[in-house]
Amino acid sequence: MGVVKDMWRVGLVRAPMADLLKPGALAEHPVTWIPDPGPLRFLADPMGVWRDGRLYVFAEIYDYRDRIGAIEVLTFDADLQLLSREPALKEPWHLSYPFIIEEGGETYMLPEAHKSGRLTLYRAEAFPTKWTPVGTIELDQVAIDATPVFHDGRWWLFYTPATTKAEKVSALHVAWADRITGPWTPHPGNPVRFDPSSSRPGGTPIVVDGAIVLPMQDCRRTYGGAIRALRVTILTPDRFEADADAPIAPPPAFGKLTDGLHTLSAAGPVTLIDAKRFEVSPRSLALDVRWEWAKRVRKRARTA
Repeated sequence: MGVVKDMWRVGLVRAPMADLLKPGALAEHPVTWIPDPGPLRFLADPMGVWRDGRLYVFAEIYDYRDRIGAIEVLTFDADLQLLSREPALKEPWHLSYPFIIEEGGETYMLPEAHKSGRLTLYRAEAFPTKWTPVGTIELDQVAIDATPVFHDGRWWLFYTPATTKAEKVSALHVAWADRITGPWTPHPGNPVRFDPSSSRPGGTPIVVDGAIVLPMQDCRRTYGGAIRALRVTILTPDRFEADADAPIAPPPAFGKLTDGLHTLSAAGPVTLIDAKRFEVSPRSLALDVRWEWAKRVRKRARTA
């Protein structure tokens, strides 16, 4: 149990992601913050796509009272005015990191769902609020924060494994496929990188000067403490090399939201971010006590 809670908030920056990759650049641009969803709740992991002059932002909605994330979609006009906010995807297990993919005239979502024991690809049946599972992506490990990008005629997938606490933030794995639906071939060098400062994906890859640049979470100080751009210099089915830039930390202009930054997500001329504050609250402590008590009651009932 712990009284300190990570409280994330999503923001929209009027700048392309390539302009924000050097330290200090984020402070040069104003942020439009999405309204706080209320006590003990937060929005995180924003991913966006434009359709007909509107920006659709998919994000994890999390409530500490039930501890099961779901996916919401927030719709903005061209001036970044919030038009609507609706549920997009909910499952019996935790969902987050709703990566959006467009291929072959279809729109897919690949949310993080490692507590289900698998990585499921969904297709939009009625964009943006109706999604249908179309298959499971089989890999060498159950993936966390799976991040795909099409590059040099192949799909590449970057992820960390849902194994140990250390590997979840430190062990970068790669796989490749000819189609987003697979089959996927894990890289023989997995994990291709082991470094808590720059191995867990934190947003959408972009291509700069012909090379993939991946926003990665710097988890040395705290989970999602900062973002580092990982520049992939060699990527083939049997080789991988990359170098990480300096950390991008939330600037002082973010006010209370300076305890972490763990998403940079490209949406054309807009970049989506999330930043966190540590919240110390008697209400959260009481919630933890009730949660621990309920867990013990359930355990006794199973063993009775």
